[in-house]
Amino acid sequence: MRWGAASRRRCPGLQSIPIGGRIQCGPIDSRALAAKSGAPAGWTWRLADEKPDRVRRRGRKTKEEKSDWLMWSFRVPPAPYRESHYALGPGFCCICGQPVYRFGWQVDLWGRGANRNAVWHAACVVAWDLWTAPSDHARVLKRLQQRRCAQSGGRLWKTAEVDHWVPLFRVWLEHRHTQWPSLLGFWGVPNLRVINRDVHLTKCAEEARSRRDSAGRTADP
Repeated sequence: MRWGAASRRRCPGLQSIPIGGRIQCGPIDSRALAAKSGAPAGWTWRLADEKPDRVRRRGRKTKEEKSDWLMWSFRVPPAPYRESHYALGPGFCCICGQPVYRFGWQVDLWGRGANRNAVWHAACVVAWDLWTAPSDHARVLKRLQQRRCAQSGGRLWKTAEVDHWVPLFRVWLEHRHTQWPSLLGFWGVPNLRVINRDVHLTKCAEEARSRRDSAGRTADP
């Protein structure tokens, strides 16, 4: 079925959103939904002690065999409702914690209640895709910057790369106690930029030198 006037009449409030606008609307909607839920009581952002082994096994795992969803890297945004202790189960989004309705909507337009077969909102799918793979959206981000390097101001080349204004290692070191879901903003569009590869390499070298100097000062008695 094509998205047209007929489909909009069946789905009140539905508006067609161009692909370029989804990376802006999706994350904003997801954070707004997460703000309604708030962080679960007692939850704190923590990382796994080690990266789990990837074991391929046929068949569905039992509840006892499933490992807890806890990431080992600060590059993945914190998602408390994906952790087994705080998961709300089918019918609730594993990202924002709000009920999921038909077609992945966050509003029950059809009056049928929560979709017990779904654990993702459509908006949260878009948001998670942007947060975890921002390079896939480089073309749109370049357009938002009018194809100018965010660091040097020069024209962006084909080899330009997506970068974070506030590096994610600093988010973990300096901002990890920020209230969730405000913390998710560090993975969103306001903290993303596209810079040329040579500028990015220079920036990464300076950050690595800064981390070494900081670690050395900490180690000194």
